[in-house]
Order: sequence, then structure tokens, then C-alpha cells
Amino acid sequence: MLLSRAQELSLSTPSLSNFSSNPYSKTLTLTLPMRTTLFSPLSLLRSLAFSHHHHHHLLRCRRFLPSLFTLKPSFSHSLPLSKHKNDKLCQIRSLSASAAASSSLVEQVAGEPYPVEENWAFSRDSETEVFDFDACFEVTDMKHLSSPPLEVKELEELPEQWRRSKLAWLCKELPAHSPASLIRILNGQRKWIRQEDATYVAVHCTRIRENEAGFRVYKWMMQQSWFRFDFALATKLADYMGKERKFSKCREIFDDIINQGRVPSESTFHILIIAYLSATVHGSLEEACGIYNRMIQLGGYQPRLSLHNSLFRALVSKPGGSSKHYLKQAEFIFHNLVTSGLEIHKDIYGGLIWLHSYQDVIDKERIASLREEMQRVGIEVGREVLLSILRACSKEGDVQEAEKTWFELLQSDGGLPSQAFVHKMEVYAKVGNPMKSLEIFREMQKTLGSSNVAAYHKIIEVLSKAQEIELAESLLREFMESGLKHLMPSLIDLMNMYFNLNLHDRLESTFFQCLEKCRPNRTIYSIYLDSLVKSGNLDKAEEIFNQMHSNGAIGVNTRSCNTILTGYISCGDYVKAEKIYDLMCQKKYDVESPLMEKLDYVLSLKRKVVKKPISLKLSKEQREILVGLLLGGVQIESDEERRNHAIRFVFDENDGTHSVLKRHIYDEFHEWLNPSFKLSDGSDDIPYRFFTISHSYFGFYADQFCPKGRPMIPKLIHRWLSPRVLAYWYMYGGHRTSSGDILLKLKGSPDGVEKVVKTLKAKSLDCRVKRKGRVFWIGFLGSNSTWFWKLTEPYILDELKNLLKVGDQTLEDRMAERPSISFDSGSDSDEKASDYSDNDDSVVVP
Repeated sequence: MLLSRAQELSLSTPSLSNFSSNPYSKTLTLTLPMRTTLFSPLSLLRSLAFSHHHHHHLLRCRRFLPSLFTLKPSFSHSLPLSKHKNDKLCQIRSLSASAAASSSLVEQVAGEPYPVEENWAFSRDSETEVFDFDACFEVTDMKHLSSPPLEVKELEELPEQWRRSKLAWLCKELPAHSPASLIRILNGQRKWIRQEDATYVAVHCTRIRENEAGFRVYKWMMQQSWFRFDFALATKLADYMGKERKFSKCREIFDDIINQGRVPSESTFHILIIAYLSATVHGSLEEACGIYNRMIQLGGYQPRLSLHNSLFRALVSKPGGSSKHYLKQAEFIFHNLVTSGLEIHKDIYGGLIWLHSYQDVIDKERIASLREEMQRVGIEVGREVLLSILRACSKEGDVQEAEKTWFELLQSDGGLPSQAFVHKMEVYAKVGNPMKSLEIFREMQKTLGSSNVAAYHKIIEVLSKAQEIELAESLLREFMESGLKHLMPSLIDLMNMYFNLNLHDRLESTFFQCLEKCRPNRTIYSIYLDSLVKSGNLDKAEEIFNQMHSNGAIGVNTRSCNTILTGYISCGDYVKAEKIYDLMCQKKYDVESPLMEKLDYVLSLKRKVVKKPISLKLSKEQREILVGLLLGGVQIESDEERRNHAIRFVFDENDGTHSVLKRHIYDEFHEWLNPSFKLSDGSDDIPYRFFTISHSYFGFYADQFCPKGRPMIPKLIHRWLSPRVLAYWYMYGGHRTSSGDILLKLKGSPDGVEKVVKTLKAKSLDCRVKRKGRVFWIGFLGSNSTWFWKLTEPYILDELKNLLKVGDQTLEDRMAERPSISFDSGSDSDEKASDYSDNDDSVVVP
């Protein structure tokens, strides 16, 4: 849902003149009391005191309380409003040049997808640096946000006694029931209930802080024939859902308002953005940016200063390598701050310069203009800004500006940070002076007393590119003896140097050193394969290629296939060359043009026509993998006519298991991938979400697993639960607890879950089931987890066996945040769990 909505963030929005802002109603006006703050712990405690309802509600609130103090971006990430209008006007004049410079970016900001990069376990330089905010940046703007008054009759104003009694009974009963029971009760009242009655019940639920019940009543109302859209009610419910950080429900009502041809109120925009910023689900920041853009362009609102600052802080709170894609959005926020006459904090300037310093192409004029504006308004250029300028100089090779910035850093308080030495090393490497970079590295060791990982990575990279063999090898030994981790980037630099110098024996030695000291990856295998083919050792090259192909965590790609194909054609082994060509046709890998010409000749000698790429068809292994992933939570997206369907592979970037699995799945379904997700030559950064092409072939799986747009367990699931299916279900949607138990996540109906459980028991896999919201957790406890592991181990990726193996209780859970599932209760299902939980799935967002 997050990704599909991200496509809606377009600048081409309807005109405000097409909408009406007055909700109709013909009854007395009663304004519901809003909470004094958008998310006040005190107001929540009051709601607990006033709520006289059931135990499950108290438990829900108790679970909710800790999140009040652990939210990432919130209203605390804001600045005070400017106290004097004259100051604002002066600032507008002084910032006119900056506004003009940023306006060219504003027109492109909405609707653009944000690229996703692979998060490596190591950093080559400062790509993982995070912008350092000043403490005074965190000031909260608590002003009340206006919302339309909600008009509703009080209970005593109704003329019929029986109606008053029924409504009082509904108000008492509905909050105490599960979602399914609540709907059944409402369905039983269809003969007499009207729009005004249901509105009163929904409003009553919000008054007693039973917002979940109020939301369900509202959604039930929408399905009735007498329903008339009530803008004020929708606004109140959306605001309450957003305040509780239930962004999916808030967004659902927000979309309802849009679909009715209305513009959501300022409060709804504001609260929904903050709810997205508080979420940890992948893609929530992009959604917040899209709502912010629509708030300005569709709603015509001027966001509060606190909202500008909260969103800006979220944009630059990620490591530099990830945040650099948000530059246009950051410039858009800066433009809005300038044109609105709001006070601009020094960290807004610093954050913008920081983002510019991470761009592949440095805009020196823009950085200079921002720094000039800082000086004009009396903001001192701090160490963070100077570091950003030095980073920009390192990418441009601007020695003169770098030395000038270095001198300013020497004069600043706090001394020289380690990043400054790394950036200065890179400056001199850019201008072809590696010995000066080595001198700076030694100066760093003398000044700071030691060197960090980033410094070793940089100096070894510089010396390897300069082909200073002895110095590079000496520094690598020094790096190893220091006890610092993450040797892989430096070992790769050495392997590339040896390859360019045709030192294949040293390259082979370094390759085996990599296998011994680091977790192997495709990059080192590809370099070694290139070396073996170049040196003519085809037998060893074939062995390495087969290892890559059989190891799902490494795999082969276009580069490795072309490399081995070159070797086979060069030595005249046309039979093996044809087999590699068949594999490349199956995977839709591009054959290099020179090789294609030779293949034409080779195959013509055998009186064969060069094969065209074969028609798409899933292999038996792919079908089993797909079933396992669908059970684990992978989703299918269908067109309106349900003729073509696409598989959406979404992985959690914070999950180490998913980081390994995504590479394997990307390679396994490479021929099915949408062209927009195919990597360019030389790139090995696989995104954490990628989709297949939309194809009718997936119709069978759509009908079985998602017949009406909702997850369902197939009727024939008992035929498909093979060991490979269970293994991929475990790797994608499973969880191994610290005690050695195995939990599998499953969505569907209770009847479908029962079929799965019966099938597992028929395989001698005894299990228990626990329901939490929309998710069922199937637990293999004690010895049953051992039997499950023995059944699935042959199909678990080699690199994941240590993480997922049962029996080693010293390993931590593979994810930092997982739901706590207890199978010791009297019931195997949690009937009182919410069917609308926002947090029941940390990987896939519906």
C-alpha cells in the first residue's frame, strides 16, 4: 500500500475551487473536545482513568504507553516560531537569493520515487555519517490545530424512548467486543439504525477514547445504503487515529475524504504526517513527504514551523548515503520556510549543505550561497558545516578550498574530527598525490593516537588505485593487526590492484584470505573468476562458477555469465558455451555484443539458429519458492480486471536474514523482474523491494492466495507444503526465538490455518497456533522445532543456517523488534486482538 500510494504524490492536483469546505448537517452543533496536545501522555492517562471498560482495553493502552517515549520524529523535533514579524520580513529579503536557487528544484519534488540502496555491513568512507543536530532544534509547537465542528444530537434529545435505550446499549456493548462480534451486532440493528444513530455511537466511542471501536463503526456505516459522507466525523476519526500513530487507518479515512471530492482539514494533514514520521515501516518517510506536498499544493495550507522542522529532520536523520536522495524534498521545505516568512534554524542550513556534500555531482554555487546566507543572518558556520564543505571538496579534488576549510577547522572548538582527515586524504588522491594522502594518514595517527576503520579503508583504496603494492600490503597487515573489523573493502581493493597488474597468484591468495576472514560475497568471487579466465585456468574457473551458481547467497549475474562464456569460446569448448548461453537466455541476461557475434558463428557451424530468449515459465523450484514466500507475507498486485498480476517482493532492511535472502530471490526470479528493477552493469546493490512484471501467468497464485484482494490460504495447501516451501516460509516470514522455538507468520482465515495445522501434523510436525490481530503465529515448540529444522535444513541458504539453526541458545533473535508470542494461554487464538493492527507486519505493508 505504501508503494502504490507513493505514486500518487504528483504535483498535478485538483484546484481548490472544485471542493466545498462546509460539511452539511441539520442538527445542533457540538464541538468534541480535542486533546490539548497532539500526543500527550497526560491525556492518555486521563483516558485510562475515564475508561471503565474491559481488561483488553487496559492491556492495549499499557502496550501503547512505552511508544510515547520512543518515537523517532515527533513534535519535539521542531523550532519556536519567530517572535517578530519584522524579523521575518527582513529574513525574507535576505533569503531571496536562496529561494530563487531552490525554486528550480521545487517543481520536480512531488511524485518522484526515492531510490533504495543496499545497506552494506561495512562503510568505505563517511557514507554512514549522520547529521548532528543542535540540542535547541528540539522545541515543540503545541498550538491547537483547527478542525471542523462535529454536529450530533445528544441522547436525551431523541423523541423515542426505545431508540435511546438501544443506542445506550450499543454504546456500552460495542467497545467491549472483538471486531467480528462488533460487526455482527451492528448487522443485527440494520432494521432500525440510521445515519444519525450510527454517528452518535461513533462519536461516543471517541469520547471515551475507544477510537478503534469508533473507526469500525464508521467503516460499517460506509457500507450501508443510507450512508451520507460526513466530513466532520471523518476528520475527527482520522485525527484520533493519527494521534494514536495508527497511520494506516488515518490514511484510509484521509483517502475517503479525497475520494469524496473534499480537501482534508489542516489538522488531518498535520497529524497524518507526524504519524508517518513516527512509524518504522519501510516507505513511511516517502509517504510523509507526499502528504506534506499535497498539504501545500492541494490544500493550500501553510504548515506550522514545527512540521517543516520535523520533516526536515527526518530527511537528514539517515546516513548520508541514504539521505542524499532527499535533496529535492529538503530544498522544497527550505523554499516553503523562506516564502512563509518563518524562522530558519541554523541546522536547516547545515542540513542542506550536508545533503549537497553527498551528491554525486557537487553544486558548489549552491553550497556557497547557503554559506553566504548563514553569514548574512548572523549564523556562525560550525564544525558540521565545515566538515560538509570539506567532503564536497574531496569529491571535486579542490585542494585550495580544502586547505582553507582545514584551517578553519583547526581554529574551531573541539579539535579535528577523524572524518576531516579522511576527506583530506581523498582530496589529494583526486589530484594524483597518494603520498600526501599517506602523510595525512600518519598525521592522523599521531594527532588522534589511532586510526579508525574508515581511514584504513580510504588509504588502502588510494594506494591500491595508485598501484603502490608494498605500501598497500603493509597497511593491510597493519589494519589486520589493529583488531578492527570490516576488512572486506580493503581486500577487494587489493584484489582489483592485483588483477590490473596481472598478479594472479597474489589475487588467489587474497581471495582465500577473504574466505577465511570475512563473509564471502559475489564481488570477490567475480574478481577471482575474471582472474582465472584471464589467466587461462578454465577448470578452476568452471569450479568457481558452479560454486557461485549453487550457493543461493552468492549466485551468478550477467557479469559472471559473460566472463565464463568468454573463457569457453576462447578455448573452443562450444558445448559448454552453449549451456551457459541457454542459462543466460533463461535468466534474461544480456550477452555482450562481441560474444554474440562469435556465438552466431559457433552455432551456425552446428547448423543451429541462435536461440531467442525462451518464453517465461516458472520452474518447479521457483513455484515452490513462490508458495513459501506467499505464505510468509509476499503480496500479489492485480490490475482492475484481474487479468495480469505482479509479485511484490519486499524485504526488511533491518533484518540480517532478509539482507541475505533478497539477493537469492532477486537472482532466482531475475527473468521475471520489472525492467526498472534490473541493475545496471557493474552495480551490485540490490534494492530491498522489487516487483515482477505484470503477467497473466501469476493469475493462478492470485486466485489461490488473494482471490478478492485479501490474503487467503488455498484450499489445496495440503498438497503444496513441501520441505522447500516450509524452508522459504521460515526464511521470509519466520522467527527463531532465543529459546530455540520456531514461529511462522501466516495471514488468512481460521479455517485455512486449521488446514495448514492438520497438514503439518500429518508430517509429524506438532504445532500450536496463536492469533495476534490479522496474523496467526504457528509455533513449533521444544522437540518439534528440531524436527522442523531437520526437514527444512537442506533448503535453507548456507549463510543463514547459523542464524536460523535450532538448538543454539546463545544466539540473539535475528530481529530487534518482534511480537512477543505466548503459547501457554488457555486458548490458541486471541479473539480480542484487533483485526486492524498497524503493527502486525513489520515487513510487508498492506
